[in-house]
Amino acid sequence: QKKIYKDQMEYMLQNHVFPLFSSELGYMRARACWVLHYFCEVKFKSDQNLQTALELTRRCLIDDREMPVKVEAAIALQVLISNQEKAKEYITPFIRPVMQALLHIIRETENDDLTNVIQKMICEYSEEVTPIAVEMTQHLAMTFNQVIQTGPDEEGSDDKAVTAMGILNTIDTLLSVVEDHKEITQQLEGICLQVIGTVLQQHVLEFYEEIFSLAHSLTCQQVSAQMWQLLPLVFEVFQQDGFDYFTDMMPLLHNYVTVDTDTLLSDTKYLEMIYSMCKKVLTGVAGEDAECHAAKLLEVIILQCKGRGIDQCIPLFVEAALERLTREVKTSELRTMCLQVAIAALYYNPHLLLNTLENLRFPNNVEPVTNHFITQWLNDVDCFLGLHDRKMCVLGLCALIDLEQIPQVLNQVAGQILPAFILLFNGLKRAYACHAEHENDSDDDDEAEDDEETEELGSDEDDIDEDGQEYLEILAKQAGEDGDDEDWEEDDAEETALEGYSTIIDDEDNPIDEYQIFKTIFQTIQSRNPAWYQALTQGLTEEQRKQLQDIATLADQRRAAHESKMIEKHGGYKFNAPVVPTSFNFGGPAPGMN
Repeated sequence: QKKIYKDQMEYMLQNHVFPLFSSELGYMRARACWVLHYFCEVKFKSDQNLQTALELTRRCLIDDREMPVKVEAAIALQVLISNQEKAKEYITPFIRPVMQALLHIIRETENDDLTNVIQKMICEYSEEVTPIAVEMTQHLAMTFNQVIQTGPDEEGSDDKAVTAMGILNTIDTLLSVVEDHKEITQQLEGICLQVIGTVLQQHVLEFYEEIFSLAHSLTCQQVSAQMWQLLPLVFEVFQQDGFDYFTDMMPLLHNYVTVDTDTLLSDTKYLEMIYSMCKKVLTGVAGEDAECHAAKLLEVIILQCKGRGIDQCIPLFVEAALERLTREVKTSELRTMCLQVAIAALYYNPHLLLNTLENLRFPNNVEPVTNHFITQWLNDVDCFLGLHDRKMCVLGLCALIDLEQIPQVLNQVAGQILPAFILLFNGLKRAYACHAEHENDSDDDDEAEDDEETEELGSDEDDIDEDGQEYLEILAKQAGEDGDDEDWEEDDAEETALEGYSTIIDDEDNPIDEYQIFKTIFQTIQSRNPAWYQALTQGLTEEQRKQLQDIATLADQRRAAHESKMIEKHGGYKFNAPVVPTSFNFGGPAPGMN
C-alpha cells in the first residue's frame, strides 16, 4: 500500500519470483504462481515483464508435471487476465491448450475453485471458446458423471457436490456464450440432456436447481422435439420429489408456454401437465412465493393463448386461483397475482369469465363470486405494482366497463372505477418513466463503449424520433411531479420479481397500448351508453377530470412515439404527429381488444 514499496513490486517479481519458476522443487514453483496470484494488480511498467509473468504461468499450467503447481498456475493466470488489460490479448493464441489443461485438471482434482476459474475464462474468451464449446461440454459432462459417482456418505462428498454444481454452472455458461450459434447449441443440447436425465432419473435433489437452469437455457430460442420429451420427466419428478423445486422449474415451464406455443397446444397432455403442477402448488403447502409463481404461469398461459381456443381451460385456471383466496393469504403479492389470473381471463373473453364466476361455488362463501371478485379487485387496485400488473389491471377494467350488459355489481361500484383507472395510470406513468430512464442509462453505457466505432447520423435520421424523445421527456417530467406525493414509493416504478416472466402483452413492439384502448373504449361508452357514462363520471372532482384529460393527451403522445419508433425501425418516412385533442373526446381504433 505504501508508494515506496509499490513502485518496487515489479522489480521484486522480476528478480525474486520469476527465477523460482525454474526451481526443481515443485513447492517453490507452486509458491511462485501463488505470489503472482496475490500481486496480480501490480502496475507493470514493462510489457516484457507482464508477458514473462503470463508465459511462465501458462507453461506451469500446461507443461508442469506436479498437479499442485498446475492448480496454482490456473488460478494465477485467470486473475492476471482479469486484472491486467494487456494480458487477455497475449493469451488469446493459446486459449485452446489453456482450456484443455483446465478441463484436465478439474477432472483429476475435482477442485471447485477451478470451476470458477474456467467460468471466468469462458466469459473472457467467449469468441475463442465457441469453436471448441462442444468438445469442452463433452469433457465437462464426463467429469460430472465421474464426480457424482461418489456416494452421499463417502468422505469428501460435500466438496464433490460443490464441484459438480460448479461443472453444471460452467456448462450453463458455455450455453450462454454460444446462444447465437444455432448449430452448436443443437449439438450441446444432446450432451446436456444426458446430464439432465442422469440427475432427474437418479433423483439427485441437490442438483435440481442447476439442472432446471440448464434446461431453461436450452429452450430460450426454440424448443426442440427432444426438449418436449423432457417435460413428462419433469412432471414425473415434480410429482415424486420435485414439489419444492417449482420456482426453479418456472423459467423452463415459461419457455414451454411462450417460445413454442404451437406445440404446447398441439397435444392436450402438455397443458394438462403444466396446469396440474400449478394446481398442486396452489392447493398444497409450497409457500406463497411458489404459489405466486404458479398463478403467474396460469396468467401467462391465458395471455399467450388468447384467440387460440383454450376456452375449456379458463374455468379450471380461474377456479384454482380464486379458490386459493378463500384460505389465509399473508401477502398482497399472492392476493393480486390470484386476482390477476381472473383479470387475464376477463381480457381473454369477458363473457366466458363472467359465466365462470357465476357458476363457481366456494364453501363458507354466500356472496356471489362475481361480486366478491370485482369488489376485492377494486379494493386492492393500489396493490398492483410494476408495469405489467398495472397494464393488466387497466386492460381488465377496460374489458369490464365495455360490456354491453353491465353486471349489477358494477353499477354498485361505478364511482370507484375511474378513480381506480387514474391511480393505475399514475403508477404506469412513473413505471414507464423509470423504465425509460434505465433504458437510456443502458444506451449511454453502450454508446460510451462504442464511441470509436460510431458515426454521426444524417440530418434525416436525426429528426426521426423527436416525438418519441419528447414523449419520454414528458413522462420524466410528470413522474418527477408525482414524486412529491406522500404515497409515492420509489420501488413503485421498479419491475416486480414476476415481471421477468414476460407475456405477449409486454412486447414493446406489440400494438396493445392500454392508454389508447382506454381512450377509445371510454369514447365508445360516451356515445353508446350515456347512462353508464354518467354513472361512471358523476362523482368525479375537477382534479380527477383533469387527470383523465391528461391520460387522453398521453395516449396520443404514446401513439405518436410508437409510430415514430416503427418508422425509425424500418428506416421509413417520418409522418407528422397527430394533433392532440384539447377536449375529453376519445376516438380511434382500440388495438388488442378484438
